[in-house]
Amino acid sequence: MKRLMFIGPSQCGKTSLTQSLRGEALHYKKTQAIEWSPMAIDTPGEYLENRCLYSALLTSACEADVIALVLNADAQWSPFSPGFTAPMNRPTIGLVTKADLADPQRISLVAEWLTQAGAQQIFITSARPLTPAAHR
Repeated sequence: MKRLMFIGPSQCGKTSLTQSLRGEALHYKKTQAIEWSPMAIDTPGEYLENRCLYSALLTSACEADVIALVLNADAQWSPFSPGFTAPMNRPTIGLVTKADLADPQRISLVAEWLTQAGAQQIFITSARPLTPAAHR
C-alpha cells in the first residue's frame, strides 16, 4: 500500500482522514509533531502555517509515495502557493474536506487552489452526506 502524506492548515481534517485510513475510531487529537505510520504521514497544520518549518515537510515528503493537500471547503484563502509541491517531486492529490459546509462555487474555488498548488486529481469529502448540488 502507498503511504500518503497529509499537508494542510490546522483543523482541516488531516488527522480524521489518517484515523479513517487506519480504520481507527474518529476522535479529535491535536497533532503536535509529524506522526508516521505505514499508511500515512500526518503533519501538524503549524508546519504549513510557519514557513520556517517547510524544511521538515520537504524532508518528510521523501518518505511518502503520494502527497495529499488538504483544505476545508469553506476556506477563505489558500495557504498553498502556486507550485507548492514541485520541490517534493511526488504525485499529488487534493482533498477538499467538509464539503457539506460550502456551496458548489466555493468548493470549485478551493479545488482550483489545490490544483494550482500541484494537485493532479481532486477529491471532495465530507463526514456528512452531501446534497446533489455539492456533486456538480
